[in-house]
Amino acid sequence: MNGIIITAGLSSRMGELKALLKYNDKSFLLNIVIKLEKICSKIIIVTGYRKDEIENHISNFDQKYKSKIEIVYNPNYELGMFTSLKKGLQLCKSDWIIYHFIDQPNLPNEFYSDFINQKNKSYNWIQPINKGRKGHPILFDKKVVKKIIDSEDNSTLRIISKSNEINKYFYDCDYKEIFTDIDTTNDYEKLKREENEN
Repeated sequence: MNGIIITAGLSSRMGELKALLKYNDKSFLLNIVIKLEKICSKIIIVTGYRKDEIENHISNFDQKYKSKIEIVYNPNYELGMFTSLKKGLQLCKSDWIIYHFIDQPNLPNEFYSDFINQKNKSYNWIQPINKGRKGHPILFDKKVVKKIIDSEDNSTLRIISKSNEINKYFYDCDYKEIFTDIDTTNDYEKLKREENEN
């Protein structure tokens, strides 16, 4: 399995690079890489805005993690996240991809093993839900990857997901962390409060 993490965004509402924010004394990015390393043969990190800072940060990772990382720069990052997803997926060679948001450093280790156990050839798209609400990350197969790569840059993952050709499975789970979304300083302060409580 390949993993993909997008660090290309402007983080305009946050005012800081989300990838470099700290959780459990490690950057958001490193938290996610450590967990994906256990389940992925390759981790693709898409850079864009302030790419040099992200690449410098990755250069300080342990070799165990760096050996699985492939970095790709999206020169069109200002056009939106979908262009970064397309850029990263062009490097994916696996039957399954786990598409991980950068602002979910708090998903527990157990989530990943439970989640990838949901893989099934009958489905192209697997997404966690809790009490009927959809969360992230998302697992998708080569069919979805091709549809994304073949789409126009102004498309969205939401549009792709509505295709009748894609069979979806929603994994009902108890992990509330699938909803973590850090867009503002208030969101980040809330995450840090939860970290201190655990």
